[in-house]
Amino acid sequence: MKFRTLLRHLREGVKSIGRNGWMTVASIGAVTTTLILVAVFLAVMLNLNQMADNIENDVQIDVMIEPTAGQEDIQNLGKAIQQIAGVESAVFSSKDDELNKLIESMGEDGEAWEMFEQDNPLNHVYIVKTNDPKDTVTVAKKLEGMENVQKVVYGQGVVERLFEFNKYARTVGLVLIIGLIFTAIFLISNTIKITIMARSKEIGIMKLVGATNGFIRWPFLVEGLLLGVLGSIIPILVVFTGYYYLENVVSKQIRYKFVEFLPYTPFAFQLSLIILAIGAVIGVWGSVMSVRKYLKV
Repeated sequence: MKFRTLLRHLREGVKSIGRNGWMTVASIGAVTTTLILVAVFLAVMLNLNQMADNIENDVQIDVMIEPTAGQEDIQNLGKAIQQIAGVESAVFSSKDDELNKLIESMGEDGEAWEMFEQDNPLNHVYIVKTNDPKDTVTVAKKLEGMENVQKVVYGQGVVERLFEFNKYARTVGLVLIIGLIFTAIFLISNTIKITIMARSKEIGIMKLVGATNGFIRWPFLVEGLLLGVLGSIIPILVVFTGYYYLENVVSKQIRYKFVEFLPYTPFAFQLSLIILAIGAVIGVWGSVMSVRKYLKV
């Protein structure tokens, strides 16, 4: 395609945006409304997925060591734990460390445990983390049969339900996102189709005077692209301002450790590019599918 011809198509596409008046406004409005929903839902689902990952990564196995185990036995146990397939780390925590953690976690009520500092009833512990949180149950069962292990604690029953819930939540979220994007494609392409239907006579006349399909199609492709891009502007602004407020204001008021939002940079920019790409692709696709019908003259 010649550069002059390309400029002509770009110019005609831009002119069509202004020439169609309220139809252009309606198309941009449909794109904007739908993409805002897509942006909000994507942000929510991706952050929920991040929180689910945080919860899973916090899962650990506490291996309580037999009180009768000597220093050499404890060291040998640590080496044996490290050799188990799937184990990422095994950090030793003395019974004094465990008592201090207990006192700190209980706040003012923890003062009652200070009386046990001289005669500590707790166990030495190995805190075990797995490479993949889903291997927790498998590794815990191997640890239970090891020598000098009194008890293995990992939230049995709760952990399995947690992993199962996160699995279904991710699947449902993915299905909903795909469904919403297809809904956006349907709504936006139909709105663009109505805009092009109003110009069906113009397309027919151009065909009758000998214009090629490509010559007719390109201005509409440019127009569809512009409609998609223009309709993405407000959703992108919503992403930048809304997510900035969410991360810098709302997140500071939440004290739960696992509630951690994805960092503003680069997440807001990545999500904005996704929204821009969806708007542009849907705009072009809607124009292609709509014009194709009227090229068969």
